[in-house]
Amino acid sequence: MSIKELPMKITGCSIVFPLITMDMKYNSFSHKAQNHPDLSFFPNTTKINPRLIHSCLRKYSNLNLPEMAALNLRQKHTECIIRMLNLNQAVGSATGTANEEVYKILIYDRFCQDILSPLIHVKDLRKHGITLYFLLDKDRNPVHDVPAVYFLRPTSSNVQRVISDASRALYDSFHLNFSSSIPRPLLEDLATGTISSDSIQRISKVHDQYLEFVTLEDNLFSLANKNCYVQLNDPSAGDKEIEEIIEKIVGGLFCVLATLAVVPIIRCPRGGPAEMVASLLDQRLRDHLLAKNNLFTEGGNFTSSFQRPILCLFDRNFELSVAIQHDFRYKPLVHDVLGLRLNRLNVKGEKGGMKSFELDRSDPFWTANGSLEFPEVAVEIETQLNKYKKDVEEVNRRTGGDEAEFSGTDLIGNTKHLMNAVNSLPELTERKQVIDKHTNIATALLGEIKERSLDSFAKKESDMMVRGGIDRAELVGVLKGKGTKIDKLRFAIMYLISTETIPPSEIEVVETALRESEVDTSAFQYVKKIKALNVSLASASSASRSNIVDWAEKLYGQSIGAVTAGMKNLLSNDHQLALTRTVDALMEGKPNPEIDSYLIFDPRAPKSTAGQSHMKGPFKEAIVFMVGGGNYVEYGSLQELVHRQQPAKHVIYGTTEILSGDEFVEQLALLGQKMGLGNSVNNNTGPSK
Repeated sequence: MSIKELPMKITGCSIVFPLITMDMKYNSFSHKAQNHPDLSFFPNTTKINPRLIHSCLRKYSNLNLPEMAALNLRQKHTECIIRMLNLNQAVGSATGTANEEVYKILIYDRFCQDILSPLIHVKDLRKHGITLYFLLDKDRNPVHDVPAVYFLRPTSSNVQRVISDASRALYDSFHLNFSSSIPRPLLEDLATGTISSDSIQRISKVHDQYLEFVTLEDNLFSLANKNCYVQLNDPSAGDKEIEEIIEKIVGGLFCVLATLAVVPIIRCPRGGPAEMVASLLDQRLRDHLLAKNNLFTEGGNFTSSFQRPILCLFDRNFELSVAIQHDFRYKPLVHDVLGLRLNRLNVKGEKGGMKSFELDRSDPFWTANGSLEFPEVAVEIETQLNKYKKDVEEVNRRTGGDEAEFSGTDLIGNTKHLMNAVNSLPELTERKQVIDKHTNIATALLGEIKERSLDSFAKKESDMMVRGGIDRAELVGVLKGKGTKIDKLRFAIMYLISTETIPPSEIEVVETALRESEVDTSAFQYVKKIKALNVSLASASSASRSNIVDWAEKLYGQSIGAVTAGMKNLLSNDHQLALTRTVDALMEGKPNPEIDSYLIFDPRAPKSTAGQSHMKGPFKEAIVFMVGGGNYVEYGSLQELVHRQQPAKHVIYGTTEILSGDEFVEQLALLGQKMGLGNSVNNNTGPSK
């Protein structure tokens, strides 16, 4: 059942704005002219009967869902995009396409291109009738008699470009899809601009899609908010700047929850950005749930068979070391060393050119072996290659036909073998392509490992975390040995934060070694300052402690407890990440000193019961979100936790942006420079060799 879309109109000087209603089966608000006193001015418009809406809602609320369907973010995100590509029409489950095939043009901005890239391939676009696709800011020629699907961020510049395209009549009709809710002022600009250019009739539909995040795997997403850690920890940032960043993060998380159609129980430590995000998200969800027809109505109708997940929010300072250390597992290593981005990778080929590879769920080797240490991956590649060769030999043997003549029975048998061989060729070819791909990747990794001694960095950093220190000679040997400048800087920072007490003479040795290697020490000095604040706070008397806290909060713009909380986690001898251990405890829901002080928000509970909830666990599903940058190390650790659990649990990991160790240290260096710390070497903290 569909509700007729009504165009936006302007009568005289009064802009008639649409009421927001929603197709309950899909995550998409549509701006429709409805329930407005000036509807009588509209030609060819129809008032929508409330009973029709109620019938539609009732139809979708009676859907039968499985008893415990795991939250699959990638699947739901992809479904929403496919529906958008089909002009927001229902897509048949059998064909995977809309009932009425329409050829279309797709226009997107660069941010939305990143949203589409990991989920939709060119063949998928063709399947759904997209014949051409362009970036919004590129010059485009008119294509008449063809509708255009726009997928854009709701920004002023994008709206002005849409108005320009409509005024030039580039396409027959415009189906506008915004990645998040378009603010009312921009909607007014769109209406005014298209009216003044006499092109409003070309605007067919306007949708708020709530898809402003990047899904990389079934259980991995990023908001793609660049330099978020710097922005949140910048001592010069004012309240307004911080609020804007928090608002942006909350907007992205709201999109994720809307896509999943769930309202979670929210938990977070006290103080810092995590609490700010939790509080604002709680209020945003409460306000939205007041609307009768909201994005979460579908999920809310299944409280008897659908358990709400828990949303665990953390600040990057909760566990700083994970973002800095070298890791020797396959996925983190590929991301950190070779620059994996949006599931794509470029490596040098044997003949000097660059080869591009895609690493996603369609790659069985990547999925099965991403959490293994690199030497194990190398062995597995060889094993797969030998198995492939054996299978090829078996096919050749069965189809060789040694005898010159065949009896009738032999001929039938040989024909069957031949048919089986032909049928197995595509599978063998695909296996060979996967093996060749990972052989190329492993070769590129091996070259970097040997040149930079990455195995040594990973092992020594792990040993430091366990032993709480390292011998001076060994420390200096690493800092003067192989590795890029930023490799050595990361190692020095790991030494600093893994060793509880370091004599000033040892610090001077490290700083001297870094300077001799022409390494910018701004990041090192910044972390040293944080650690000094933590020690001062712990040792200060109650009389002087308040002065330290006041000074620190002015310096960092947030609770010092939140800034330095990660230091306690850094000194743990437990090999399990503090994040993983805490998430496990939060999902278990039992009394635990590590989480007893954590705040709890339940957007569905009355406001008078804030800080309380009847749902305290255990939880079968969790969404873990890291404010300030995440990584594949944490993602892998959480997935390992899930695989160890009985009964099985499900965890989705997300972050403001996915950062390599080099990228995160660059942000630390920028903060150090803003505070006037360290020495700037050629104004470049990048991973130069």
